Amino acid sequence: MFAYKDYKKTALAQSTQLDGWKTISFCGKRADMTDTSKSTGRKTIRPTFTPRELMTDTPDLAGAWTAQIITLFPQAFPGVLGESLMGKALKDGLWQLQTFDLRDYGVGKHKNVDDTPAGGGAGMVLRADVLEAAINDARAGAKGVMPILYLSPRGKPMDQQMMRGLAANTDGVTLLCGRFEGVDERILKHFGIQEVSLGDFVMTGGELAAQALIDATVRMLPGVLGNADSAVEESFSNGLLEHPQYTKPAEWQDHSIPGILLSGNHKKIAEWRQNQSEEITKTRRPDLWNAHEERLKNS
Repeated sequence: MFAYKDYKKTALAQSTQLDGWKTISFCGKRADMTDTSKSTGRKTIRPTFTPRELMTDTPDLAGAWTAQIITLFPQAFPGVLGESLMGKALKDGLWQLQTFDLRDYGVGKHKNVDDTPAGGGAGMVLRADVLEAAINDARAGAKGVMPILYLSPRGKPMDQQMMRGLAANTDGVTLLCGRFEGVDERILKHFGIQEVSLGDFVMTGGELAAQALIDATVRMLPGVLGNADSAVEESFSNGLLEHPQYTKPAEWQDHSIPGILLSGNHKKIAEWRQNQSEEITKTRRPDLWNAHEERLKNS
């Protein structure tokens, strides 16, 4: 065990494993959050002799899965996460969102957050001391198992297994959104931050990738989706791509819904869907198909 310094309340940290990648678990009494963060979600009222928590910008939502975002653009959140089922779950307190504006931790009169790369080169790099101050504030309010993830094109590719692990085995996540040429490597090593990637392409920042990760994770939390089976019968849930979907009208532009889907024979419908799922996966994603066959051999 070890303890990070500069917390308002000491938090003990211990290493744990989540689907093959290292996470950091913080235990102990929660410290007050600083004024630099903002929280979105339902306020939970609980008996207490110190009710001031409900009067702050960052109320504690009891039992809510928490997404902490360290970013230069806190106004980008919740964005699309505030709409539809994600937005309803946010308002209902099934999850909560906290943002930390990196500019608030900048140094000097101009609140600088970055500097030129050591050794020369194009672009700017986010400073380790600035990031440390923001991370310390975020971790002071972390509870339970909350890994720190850095959205990076060189990170582990996001997949359904990763999201399932975050939804089932953590109390939330702290997401570091990079900009410019990225972050000082020392901050990643110092805090044991894991890098994750949305795909093999480069974006101008990590905010969109962070929203994608949160959406894919939160939708798997209990009570978020209207129909729990939706998360079971979709792409990647069983290692295969999803079968085709159809709805009314039965006839459209000389295209008909496959007759088997209108037959009422649920066994044959299930067989048709499985066959379609296998064919689509084999054709479009041979990597997934090979992994599927390997699992069948070992089962």
